[in-house]
Amino acid sequence: MKIDRRGFIVASSSALVLGKAPRLSAAPDISAENSDPPALDGITARDIAVYTTADKTDFRLAQTDKLTFTHLGQPLETQICVFVDPTKTAQTIIGIGGALTDAAAETFAKIPTAKQREVLDAYYDPNKGIGYTLGRTHIHSCDFSSASYTYVTEGDKALASFSIDHDRKFRIPFTKQAIATAGGKLTLFASPWSPPAFMKTNDDMLHGGKLKPAFYQSWANYYTKFIKAYEREGIPIWGTTIQNEPMATQTWESCIYTAEEERDFLKNFLGPTMKREGLGDKKIIAWDHNRDLIYQRVSTILADPKAAQYVWGIGYHWYEPWSGGAMMFDNVRLVHETFPEKKLLFTEGTPASFKAEDIHNWTLGEYYGRSMINDFNDGAVGWTDWNVLLDEQGGPNHVGNYCFAPVHADTRTGELTYTNSYYYIGHFSKFVRPGARKIASSPSRSALLSAAFVNTDGKVSVVVMNPTDQKISYSLWVAGDAAEVTSLPHSIQTLVF
Repeated sequence: MKIDRRGFIVASSSALVLGKAPRLSAAPDISAENSDPPALDGITARDIAVYTTADKTDFRLAQTDKLTFTHLGQPLETQICVFVDPTKTAQTIIGIGGALTDAAAETFAKIPTAKQREVLDAYYDPNKGIGYTLGRTHIHSCDFSSASYTYVTEGDKALASFSIDHDRKFRIPFTKQAIATAGGKLTLFASPWSPPAFMKTNDDMLHGGKLKPAFYQSWANYYTKFIKAYEREGIPIWGTTIQNEPMATQTWESCIYTAEEERDFLKNFLGPTMKREGLGDKKIIAWDHNRDLIYQRVSTILADPKAAQYVWGIGYHWYEPWSGGAMMFDNVRLVHETFPEKKLLFTEGTPASFKAEDIHNWTLGEYYGRSMINDFNDGAVGWTDWNVLLDEQGGPNHVGNYCFAPVHADTRTGELTYTNSYYYIGHFSKFVRPGARKIASSPSRSALLSAAFVNTDGKVSVVVMNPTDQKISYSLWVAGDAAEVTSLPHSIQTLVF
């Protein structure tokens, strides 16, 4: 068995490999109308292709088996099964991806051209890589920028000096290349971390503070100027969140809104301004913070019909494991059950602050797998990781708030390191394409986690995660037919049929 430098099996009689699926003659169109996974060689209607990533093995998104459905009927109570019902559909998936930050773009610019091409293909090519279709960017600086900056000069309330020239050095070129590699389409949303200092009560972009009422309209105008400026660069902006982490006073760019303040800024300024500026089709996403306070925030904003009319959906983050807490999936489910007309979008998360000795820690990927399975089961229509690429320190970051990314680049040597997070995310993004529908999936034992989807071409993708130390045999059961599957310890599989 031969392994390439990213851990993919590149020559094996028993495994088809990520990157070895038939390539299209031109860059694929990943719109919802033509967004199917790569073709599977030798797979018939009753066959199942099994892709595996597992700890203490060489398997990294490798096709490890080809199974065939046979009739089973009623399973015994003692049999372990993952039940899948493709006839019971739920939300439509808009995409899976990560954030194209200043830090990612600057790191990208520092590595050799061949490595840049590798990163782009690894993330955005649906055949060579894991086929990201969703992205996030930020409105001027965030913590993962090399320094704080804005797009206007100090005190310019009228925004006459507005310019995105700063972003033309790194972030705009990187984003354009990502879009091109993804086939010319990437669903991209933007988030602000803080208004300019002169607009805030603490006269500081950092350390929390609030937006001064006198600048509500000016700040709302800022969003529209950003969107229009990026679109003039050939980078369509699909939507925007109102404020990144509006309840967190951080040492980096931050701004505090109570639920009522966010509601009123949206209702009286941001929503009407977007509509007036011809941007009423852009999606506005509320909250954009952790799962803990999500219900209180959503219920407060949506209780006001004038504010609710502008809310496309609710964004939320995942940082509870970082502080040792629970991941609070039930709060997301409650929002989905209570406000089913609004979309749920995971907008940011990463499992831990950066420690070089933990870069191959298997729990990094398992945090992703657990979160993605639960979030999709609880109604999420998309899932956005944090930085797609960081350097050897987990930055750059102007306040030393370093963290992990699925891929790290050593800017001194140009070498790339793929953490297992890259593969865990890939088990979803490569096989669950825009336009896919979430379908019913139910493991019969709590040791296994599962989520299932049907793509627009009718192919079903079932993701099964085994976070235990035990090898588990189970039956994939669909309408009375089943196939016996082996789940290795600390593994994730995608089963495609």
